[in-house]
Amino acid sequence: MTDRQMFSPLEFRNLTVKNRIFRSSISGRFDQEDGAPTQTRINWESKFAAGGVGAIISSYVPVLIEGRIIAGYGTIHRDDFIPNWAKLGESVHSHGAKFIIQLSHSGRQLDLPGIHNQNRVALSSTSQREPINGVPCRAMGKAEIGHTVEAFASAAWRAREAGLDGVELHSANGYLFSQFLSSGINDRTDEYGGSLENRARFLLEVIGAIRARVGSGFHLQVKLGGVDNNNVMPWEKKGNTLADCVQIARWCEAAGVDGIHVSSGSSFPHPLNPPGDFPLDVLAKTYDTMITSGDFGMRNFVLFRYRLLRPIFHWLWFRMKKGLPVEGINLEAARAVKAAVKIPVIVTGGFQTASLIEKAIGDQVCDGVTIARSLIANNDLVKIWESGKDRPDRPCTYCNKCLVNAPKNPLGCYEISRYDNDYDRMVETIMSIYSTHPDLKVSAGEGLVTQ
Repeated sequence: MTDRQMFSPLEFRNLTVKNRIFRSSISGRFDQEDGAPTQTRINWESKFAAGGVGAIISSYVPVLIEGRIIAGYGTIHRDDFIPNWAKLGESVHSHGAKFIIQLSHSGRQLDLPGIHNQNRVALSSTSQREPINGVPCRAMGKAEIGHTVEAFASAAWRAREAGLDGVELHSANGYLFSQFLSSGINDRTDEYGGSLENRARFLLEVIGAIRARVGSGFHLQVKLGGVDNNNVMPWEKKGNTLADCVQIARWCEAAGVDGIHVSSGSSFPHPLNPPGDFPLDVLAKTYDTMITSGDFGMRNFVLFRYRLLRPIFHWLWFRMKKGLPVEGINLEAARAVKAAVKIPVIVTGGFQTASLIEKAIGDQVCDGVTIARSLIANNDLVKIWESGKDRPDRPCTYCNKCLVNAPKNPLGCYEISRYDNDYDRMVETIMSIYSTHPDLKVSAGEGLVTQ
């Protein structure tokens, strides 16, 4: 079944990926406190490369230490980290996959800030605190914006020096670029606020600075939110529309970007990202680690902890999901972006059915797809499809227990039914990436990935 379009190479201007399946950005607290990547991260990324994906898009990688969302995430803010990233890239390349590092900055969207951010007020486009967790922030000055622009350019240079295959600017899901782009968040009155063109200025300046630093021959893609749906809290503004996203994509292409990655939502997590459930019974056991991260932490914990109050949160969170699919939730946004640009467009959104992906590519809705949680469930999903199956025998249940465990526990599949209700097997599988010499037998599905 390898004659499917999804298994054909995807050609970017500066990069060829062996198939149309990308591992999307996802990771846990696998790295050193100072941001240095570890062998655990190498094990984590490599298991997906061994499973057959064409490219790995790294987890969120901050360009400044104060831009981390969670302590224990790898950063690329120092030159002496280049060898660590080079080693990771070499491991991914050994399986025939490419490695694209996702350059990011949290802005006001902090989860577990750690010692480096303990006494800092988060920088953002605005001085209005983040509405879900209530993280205080202040609007960046022009000098701070300029410093951050240069930090992104330096990070792209480090990625190139490490022999990685490209970079992605995380301009979706509520992080710093989103905080400038979104009309629901950005309340500035200077040249970085107001009109869409002004709100896009910061992102376009970063693109220009990267091209000036690494030239036109190094792969650069941008992740954009199709629609903000910023009113998770009903009193917030809705934010950018799909038409806004399409225009930003056009500007990115004109500025020298090689590809667009379509997502949705102006926060992470968001009711539409990742799609699926939001298990409050699990979150009630893990959210306590985040209570002090923002002014609304205790409010949220109380809503999660007490069953009588959970319907309030359930209504807030799930009202946006009505009538929308789980798998392929962002396809219509991708269709609009692809119709407007000539560069390749990839899209995320709960994919695990080969025929759906094949139809999307064949219908020119997108050029490829990115997958995160369905690959956590079945690391060898691509090989399952190559064997002729349309869907795994044990598919991802979209329970999102992997998501809500992440603040306290290692990232992995926590749906115990997928391990035949064997708790010890589940723990062994999740913990396998911490081995110094892993054999990568870590799939919770019917196929096993071996090194």
